[in-house]
Amino acid sequence: MENFKYILQLLRIRQWHKNFFIFLPLFFDGKILQLQYITKAIIVFVTFCLLSSSIYCLNDIKDRKKDALHPEKCKRPLASGKLKTSYAYVCMFVCLILSFLLPICIESDAKPQIYLILSSYFILNLLYTVYLKQISVLDVFIVSVGYVMRVFCGGFACHIFVSEWIIMMTFLLALFLTFCKRRDDLVLFASDGIAPRKSVMQYNLVFLNQVITVISAVCMVCYIMYTLSADVQERFHTQHLYVTSIWVLAGIIRYLQLTLVEKNSGDPSKVLLKDRFIQLCVLLWIINFVIIIYC
Repeated sequence: MENFKYILQLLRIRQWHKNFFIFLPLFFDGKILQLQYITKAIIVFVTFCLLSSSIYCLNDIKDRKKDALHPEKCKRPLASGKLKTSYAYVCMFVCLILSFLLPICIESDAKPQIYLILSSYFILNLLYTVYLKQISVLDVFIVSVGYVMRVFCGGFACHIFVSEWIIMMTFLLALFLTFCKRRDDLVLFASDGIAPRKSVMQYNLVFLNQVITVISAVCMVCYIMYTLSADVQERFHTQHLYVTSIWVLAGIIRYLQLTLVEKNSGDPSKVLLKDRFIQLCVLLWIINFVIIIYC
């Protein structure tokens, strides 16, 4: 039973919310409440959860000695020695096998595209775990591309066209959050001399502050342009989509405050789960969008 608890920690279930990006095409297309679509999206969601967990297992196996020196990562099951490496290997292969078996259940002629994305995602993250995460800037772009892959997979599974707006906004938001995380890693490195990864030492605060500022600005402008786009307004039969920009701007500015002022943006997952202001922005954005699209 104790091993089971550590296995759940190893799988990083609390990180599974990242895979909700799969539902974006469904949400923006106004089909999130249609059973035939949501069922397919759920299968892809579970698939990506298992696939990402297999990558987490591999990452923890490879970095267990390095993680043992980190003030937070030392609590991970493998780094702390609470779970044997053999269990991690078994979990990795089980999750990987299941992730490639599940899409068989999807009734879609887009299965080749789905499997192509899944294979590409796994190979890319395998290379990332083994080596590419040590290369600055490239590591951030790889993480961001992973989010775009999730969106595409959700679109293919549900036969929904993924617009360039969704792709760009997903990519920019992922870039923003990941660079904020790198900044937090750099602050941690400056305080205790422990670098979570080699790429951190290839950054400095001036560079990261400028990059984060530029990307956040572009992200906000991109979303506003999306809401004012003629084709988007025509598709949603409304000219009031721009109102949702309020919550996007507020959420991004709050995250900037956490990053630059409070220096507390190391884990976007924890921020989302703990910061009431950002939670309120997300909730109000969803409610606002639902009212415009579905009512």
